[in-house]
Amino acid sequence: METEHDGAALEAELSAAVSGLLALRDLDAAVTVLGAGQDDLAPGRRYLGALAPGGWSVPTWPTEYGGRGMAPSAVGPIARALTRYEQPDLYPFLVGLHVAGPTILQFATPDQRARWLPAIRSGDEIWCQLFSEPGAGSDLANVSTRAIRDGDEWRVTGQKVWSSRAHYARWGFLLARTDAGVVKHAGITAFAIDMGAPGVEVRPLRQMNGDAHFSEVFLDDVIVRDADRFGGVGEGWAVARTALANERGAISATNTGMGTPMHRLLELADRCGADPVRRDAVLAAHIESEVARLTMRRARDAALAGRAPGPEGSGMKLRGSATFKMASDIALGLLGPHGIAADEDVVDEWRTLFLTAPSISIRGGTDEIQRNIVGERVLGLPPEPRIDVDRPFRDLPH
Repeated sequence: METEHDGAALEAELSAAVSGLLALRDLDAAVTVLGAGQDDLAPGRRYLGALAPGGWSVPTWPTEYGGRGMAPSAVGPIARALTRYEQPDLYPFLVGLHVAGPTILQFATPDQRARWLPAIRSGDEIWCQLFSEPGAGSDLANVSTRAIRDGDEWRVTGQKVWSSRAHYARWGFLLARTDAGVVKHAGITAFAIDMGAPGVEVRPLRQMNGDAHFSEVFLDDVIVRDADRFGGVGEGWAVARTALANERGAISATNTGMGTPMHRLLELADRCGADPVRRDAVLAAHIESEVARLTMRRARDAALAGRAPGPEGSGMKLRGSATFKMASDIALGLLGPHGIAADEDVVDEWRTLFLTAPSISIRGGTDEIQRNIVGERVLGLPPEPRIDVDRPFRDLPH
């Protein structure tokens, strides 16, 4: 068990390693969530580049892949020490660091790990998820993008959508249908696809907050090497479930831009001289944020105990989504007409977050799916009726 002395020594080692490389934290710096309102990769790359040599950004990864080989229960001092420094929004790197990276460690070959993990750790290469499709969103096992084997290669054709940061990703984490003659969960295979390969077309989608981080991706006879396949042929659903569990758990990850800026809401309430009704609303949001924080602690405690990410991640995402929407709605109420008309940094910041808030209940797994997971795996409720789980995919209506 980690002692206070061990923790202090670890914090001192990290501080010595990044001294002069990272700026101390500025509590008045603008808040960004999920990269909303900006598209600058340089700060994140500088930050990850400073942490990469010591394995500080991925301390639980094995040392041979640039981590520190630490147990989850031992990394608390690292997280504490990093809060002292300016931490850019690392949402562009979330898929690589917290979804693809851990999944690669579990399912990839040693050669694949050696090829992909170093550039993920340093932020040099960005990954995106090519999971959802126009006909396969919440029902992800309904993917129809097909991959046909051609010797040591696969030819991939189909369409993906809601692929965050695909327009500058180096690699895509792809799910494709490799066998339509079996039930839908059994005919899926996972690949890494070069986003610069011939036949890959990325079309950014403009969001109501002005960003164009989401994209639709068209794949036209794209060649993917079999050496870039994760796991066995037809085993993609197991890979996908692991990746999605990691994604839900990533909400609690440091610096991924998923948290609610509650301290800024409290400052705004003081600045605006909120009346008792609005101050009561701010207090309610603060309480909800504390409940969300404790829910996050529960998920972290599960990780500390060595358990794989589970349904607690779904509860955490539900709570975090609701809190974020609640806080941004209260902020616009505090600002009143200024929230629409004024041209000030703090107003623009909250206006962007308000317009981003509805997407939190969609991206990373919809609220409806998270409630199903909590209902079935936590509360023990009967599963929803499913009539398509025992029929070959090619026989299902589309």
